[in-house]
Amino acid sequence: MPENFWLFAFLCACAFFAGVLNSVAGGGTLLTFPALAAALGSPALANGTSTVALLPGSFAGALGYRKELWECRRFVARMLLPSVAGGFLGAWLVGKDQDAFAKLVPWLILTAALLFVVQAPLSAWVKRRAAADGANPDHHQPGALTQSLVIAFQFLVAVYGGYFGAGIGILMLSALGFMGVGDIHRMNAVKTFLAASINAASVVVFVRDDLVRWNYALPMMGAAIAGGYLGARVARRLPARYVRYAVIVIGFGLAAYYFLKQYLLN
Repeated sequence: MPENFWLFAFLCACAFFAGVLNSVAGGGTLLTFPALAAALGSPALANGTSTVALLPGSFAGALGYRKELWECRRFVARMLLPSVAGGFLGAWLVGKDQDAFAKLVPWLILTAALLFVVQAPLSAWVKRRAAADGANPDHHQPGALTQSLVIAFQFLVAVYGGYFGAGIGILMLSALGFMGVGDIHRMNAVKTFLAASINAASVVVFVRDDLVRWNYALPMMGAAIAGGYLGARVARRLPARYVRYAVIVIGFGLAAYYFLKQYLLN
């Protein structure tokens, strides 16, 4: 048995459950990133490898929404450029100053955990707004200023997504609620596709800057795809709120660990 067999098994298990979480409630990065950080000893390498490992699952999710994406293709086209540009910039910032990224890790994980705290009430608000717009299509027609602000906000979300990524779907849903995109399925379609685009842009930079360890990324990729498929199959049978609570607990626990490690243990 290879010496690092158990390490690979552990990382693949994290990727598998990350795929499940992303299908059910989101937050898979909060499993793969700390596992890789412990294995690689570099937060920047862990971030790049984690992003690559989870990328196929993101596009698989977007493919599942192809009908809804086609229905709002013009809006998606407008949001694609700021998403890709922001993803490139965020990933470039990681490679530019890896020490700064390492110092920001506790704050990034805490931010992601806080985003998951507000996920449930925000999703409920988005659904209510989408239902109201569906009942009266002329009720909500965003003006040029609103559209410009949302595009600018999307660019900032993409920068954060390229830099770290956990929780970007929640941020995007908050903006899409103002845009009259349509029902919750269309908003989820837009969110999923744009998140995949952000991650794809960041992967290009991470690969160029040699921030991906392929010997870990490739097997984790397969595990994440399997987990995403299983998660999609059983998502409707699981109490999603309990899964979300588990993600929140994991997020706050990891944030506390990294804060202690950075400010008290060093």
